[in-house]
Amino acid sequence: MDRSTNLDIEELKMTREQYILATQQNNLPRAENAQLYPVGIYGWRKRCLYFFVLLLLVTMIVNLAMTIWILKVMNFTVDGMGNLRVTKKGIRLEGISEFLLPLYVKEIHSRKDSPLVLQSDRNVTVNARNHMGQLTGQLTVGADAVEAQCKRFEVRASEDGRVLFSADEDEITIGAEKLKVTGTEGAVFGHSVETPHIRAEPSQDLRLESPTRSLIMEAPRGVQVSAAAGDFKATCRKELHLQSTEGEIFLNADTIRLGNLPTASFSSSSSSSSNSRQTVYELCVCPNGKLYLSPAGVGSTCQSSSNICLWN
Repeated sequence: MDRSTNLDIEELKMTREQYILATQQNNLPRAENAQLYPVGIYGWRKRCLYFFVLLLLVTMIVNLAMTIWILKVMNFTVDGMGNLRVTKKGIRLEGISEFLLPLYVKEIHSRKDSPLVLQSDRNVTVNARNHMGQLTGQLTVGADAVEAQCKRFEVRASEDGRVLFSADEDEITIGAEKLKVTGTEGAVFGHSVETPHIRAEPSQDLRLESPTRSLIMEAPRGVQVSAAAGDFKATCRKELHLQSTEGEIFLNADTIRLGNLPTASFSSSSSSSSNSRQTVYELCVCPNGKLYLSPAGVGSTCQSSSNICLWN
């Protein structure tokens, strides 16, 4: 027991001596030429750092103020910006909108209670392109004309979708029930016209006219001209020809009159004196088909007055 106590006392002494030695080494005076190195930023570097931090803070405040001003001026909301609203069906613009660059959309329509107006200082052009970017159709509304360039142009009825007007390189089709031309000069056709029926409006006259050339009406199965409640007149300056190559010319009426036919006269004096009182004439025909009147007698007088066939 005494031996262990002595060991503990010796260890405490050794520890105390080590502590004293270590403390004496730390308290030794330093050499005079030892240099001190300060830790941190001092002097003009510190002032520059504070300046840059202040400048950054001012820039952030200005950017925040400008952002708030832009949001206020442009009327940014959760639904959109200004007159632009983003909805589930697409984008909605209210008021007047100006597009400085091309606009590519799938569908444009106005509200139910207002029209859709497309306006431009020069012209309005609508282009249609295929998947390769090639131009397939174009509609241009200009100051002088409205031009459409496409393979086929159609105008359809709003109710049943019936084609009212269609045009392509080969033909122009008008599908309306009635084609009405209200111009004072009528309709002018540069080439032939094929139609099953030409009719004027009620209480109006129908007139087909060629001012400087001929008017020809042809039909392989016949041409019918009918005046159900009026007269039919054919007037010409020179000659009127009625010709049938295979059939006959049939005149069916209660009274048939041939006016201004030339009248032949007999060579005898007796016949000439009685010619003034003549009221009945005989219709004669020359070999060339010319008709003339000859005073009727007891017998035929055509042979006696056939000298009229020698006239022109």
